[in-house]
Amino acid sequence: MGDPLLIGELARRVGVSAKTIRYYEDAGVLPPAERLPNGYRLYGAEDQARLRFVRGAHSLGLTLEDIAKVLAFRDRGQALCCYVVNLLQARIHKVDTRLAELERLRDDLRDLSKAAERLPQDGIEMKTCACHLVQDRADTLQSFILDHGSICSETDP
Repeated sequence: MGDPLLIGELARRVGVSAKTIRYYEDAGVLPPAERLPNGYRLYGAEDQARLRFVRGAHSLGLTLEDIAKVLAFRDRGQALCCYVVNLLQARIHKVDTRLAELERLRDDLRDLSKAAERLPQDGIEMKTCACHLVQDRADTLQSFILDHGSICSETDP
């Protein structure tokens, strides 16, 4: 098993905080640590490998619930490749959707910025300042929501 690690050393080696490790224990993605008589937690090489997996999966946008399911499959010795592929494909879809939303937002911001650049820079009044452009956009959005009930796409939760 190698030398056991205290929580601070495990945190340093994996690049997370001790608080994160305790949270992962509470969430069930990391098994409860062995305890010394003084209450200090002890971790082994398997805990370090598991924590690295959790950190990597989380960095890909998988939820702790998803990660816990993957680890449960693995802990039972069950094949999990199809499940993981489905998770990854669902994540790709969410990322694609978010990218499209961000591209629309970028285009909208560019349009507003260009419109603001055409406004006079001296003697700013309510109808000629950039704030007015933002307010008009907010009013348009509010009208859309009132007419359609939502601004979310059909794929949004």
